[in-house]
Amino acid sequence: MTGRVAVVGAGANGASIGADLVAAGVDVTLVEQWPAHVEAMRSAGLRVRMADRELHVEPRVVHLCQVAELRDPFDVVLVVMKAYDTRWATQLLAPHLAEGAVVAAVQNGMTTDAVADVVGPDRAIGTVIEISSTMTEPGIVQRHTQPEASWFAVDADPRADGVAALLASSGCVERFADIESAKWMKLVSNCSLLVTTALLGMPMLDARDVPGLRELMIAASDEALAVGIARGHGILPIFGLTPADLEGSVAEALLDAVYGFVRPGATTTVLQDWGKSRRSEASELNGLVADEGARLGIPTPVNTRIVELARRVERGELSPGPHNTAALLGGR
Repeated sequence: MTGRVAVVGAGANGASIGADLVAAGVDVTLVEQWPAHVEAMRSAGLRVRMADRELHVEPRVVHLCQVAELRDPFDVVLVVMKAYDTRWATQLLAPHLAEGAVVAAVQNGMTTDAVADVVGPDRAIGTVIEISSTMTEPGIVQRHTQPEASWFAVDADPRADGVAALLASSGCVERFADIESAKWMKLVSNCSLLVTTALLGMPMLDARDVPGLRELMIAASDEALAVGIARGHGILPIFGLTPADLEGSVAEALLDAVYGFVRPGATTTVLQDWGKSRRSEASELNGLVADEGARLGIPTPVNTRIVELARRVERGELSPGPHNTAALLGGR
């Protein structure tokens, strides 16, 4: 039994997971910060549109400012916020945890420690998420990877059994004894694709055909792998890969695997954030690799260049588009 569940962050991915949980009969509350989205879900329900079907549910939803009004505690909290929002989002829900409750960081980036710092390591559950979806209109999600094409990794510790059971409603779930290494492997994958294609202002599949971009993606992944090894992380098969799949180029295997999840027209979360004039997770992805590389004495020129260009976009000095190709690839 998972008891009462909160999904903190009902953006495109959080709403997709939340809708699946509602459809599965879970006692779930969505906690969301976009007022128009909250009101749309309350008045007309939540619609998740997929290639072959639409899921329409009527979730229980509260705005962030209403969390303090909640009375009944939660047994499981799924944090599906941006990586840089992890700490405060966990602090917001910490007073509303039942005895023995757990908090799962269902996010990109290395966020489990931030959760553990707030609620303690015995309550923090590491996960990996691979879902592609977008949301531009309140109450409506375009989910590019429906549940049968979505993937999660969850800590193998029995404490995480409830989290694994919940996420199984929204995708395939694999369990990992070394979940932090699995999370770093996902970060390696993210470093190749998320910011690079966003800088070009292109859907992921379209960007794949840009000359030189694949080589850049692989170089970014190789740097992240080297930094991960120096941090003590192992090289693990994620996305349903096997150890044999990683016997050649790990970076290439990861890149080809993640492209298997991508559907035509799908853009990365980074480009979606920039389209909404929001900060992206570039600093928590390529930026983390660059920072850790500097700390450990490992050169990361590709990730450093990628995150520097991303920060220029976020300062308003650049706009995403093909005109960034030369700078991204190392030219001027």
